[in-house]
Amino acid sequence: MTKTLTNHLQAIKNARKGLILPYIMAGDHDKGLDGLFETLSLLEKAGASAIEVGVPFSDPVADGPVIEEAGLRSLAHGTTLDGIVAKLQEQSLQIPLVLMTYFNPVYQYGVEKLVADLAETSVKGLIIPDLPHEHANFVEPYLVDSDISLVPLVSLTTGLKRQKELIKDAQGFIYAVAINGVTGKSGSYRQDLDQHLKRLSAMADIPVLTGFGVSSQEDVARFNQVSDGVIVGSKIVRDLHAGQTKTVKDFIQAASQFEK
Repeated sequence: MTKTLTNHLQAIKNARKGLILPYIMAGDHDKGLDGLFETLSLLEKAGASAIEVGVPFSDPVADGPVIEEAGLRSLAHGTTLDGIVAKLQEQSLQIPLVLMTYFNPVYQYGVEKLVADLAETSVKGLIIPDLPHEHANFVEPYLVDSDISLVPLVSLTTGLKRQKELIKDAQGFIYAVAINGVTGKSGSYRQDLDQHLKRLSAMADIPVLTGFGVSSQEDVARFNQVSDGVIVGSKIVRDLHAGQTKTVKDFIQAASQFEK
C-alpha cells in the first residue's frame, strides 16, 4: 500500500514543482499549543507541501541552537507529546504533517498507542533521528497497517550499500542530511554534496528532500537541481519567533513555486 505522504509529495514532484517542508516546534508560540493550528494554517496557506512538527525533548542530539532554544521555550509552556497528539486530534489540515521526535518520548507514550492515536489526525509521517535502522523494528511493525510512514535519514557519511538499505521499501520521502552536524549550520557544504544528492535521488523511488542548513532561496534553487526539494527548519523557527510572519510566508510561497 502506497501511503498518503508518498502520494501527496509524488504528485507535487510529478507536476514538476519543488517540494518545501517547513519545520516548526510544537508549543513554541505565545499561546503554547493553543497557537499550534494558527501556525500550521499560516504555513499551509503559504504553500507548504507538508509540515514537519517537532516534539520538544530535553536531549535533542540532532538539533542546532535555534531549534534547541525553541524546544526549551516549548517545554517552558508545558508541552508534552500527549498534549501535542491531543491538540492534533482537534483539527485536520489539507496537507500532511510529519511528526519529528526522538525515540524516548515515543517509548514513554507507547509506540502502538501513538500510532493508534495519530490515526485520525493529519500526521502521515514520523521522523525519529536517534532510531538506528537496525532498530526500526521497534516501530515499523505498528506502521504496516497504518497510513503513517517512517522517514529514513541519509547522511553524507552513509556508504552506498547502506544508502540502498535505508531507502529500500521506504515510504513518504528520503531525508537527505546536507551537512555533518546539527540543524541550522549553514555555509559549510561539502564539495561533493551535489553529486551525493544526485546519486541518491537517482536511486530512490520516492522524493528526496534536502535538509539541515537550508536558509535562502539560493539554497532552495541549488537543492532543487539535485533533489526534489528542501526542508527548512531553523530559519522558519527563528523568523516565527521574531514575529516575521510575512517573511515566512514569502519564503515558502517562493519555494513552492519553484519550477523544475
